[in-house]
Amino acid sequence: MKETTEAAVARARAPALSGQILRVVAGIAILTLSARVQVPFWPVPMTLQVAAVMTLAALYGIRLGTATLAGYLAAGALGLPVFAGTPEKGIGLAYMLGGTGGYLVGFLVASALVGFAADRLHRLALWPAMLLGLAVIYALGLGWLAQFVPADKLLAYGMTPFVAGDLVKVTLAALLVTKLPQGWAERLRGGARHG
Repeated sequence: MKETTEAAVARARAPALSGQILRVVAGIAILTLSARVQVPFWPVPMTLQVAAVMTLAALYGIRLGTATLAGYLAAGALGLPVFAGTPEKGIGLAYMLGGTGGYLVGFLVASALVGFAADRLHRLALWPAMLLGLAVIYALGLGWLAQFVPADKLLAYGMTPFVAGDLVKVTLAALLVTKLPQGWAERLRGGARHG
């Protein structure tokens, strides 16, 4: 009788797990597309990666959001051209260990932070959490980029041209997520709020 009960529980969990895997794969596809899309902006064109990272983290929560970002980074480490500028600027670990590596790690940490806020805090706390996530992305990105760029050019290469666009993207991501019907993000996560 015990084996029958365990088998029934496993069968009941299979659709939920399949749905989560599909969400992670869809999120990786969205992140890949967001890295490829270039939006004309001043002073430099921008991608939609920061918006995608923040939106997915807020919708998916810490568990699925972090799994999605980890899957995205794993796909890139394996040599799939998922990052901005790949394959032209390199692929795989060689690309990840280049100047943008810190920003990629920052995406993962920011996703966990925003996902935690989405799971545990009121939805109006998402914008401040996303701003904090953006600060984490810049801190890790600039810290890593400092190995490749002279200190007097670090902000000019790694932050100043991008910060205005990133603030716009974070604000739009927060507006999008907070304007969705109540409970929509929880359904994406496959259940009620965590915690």
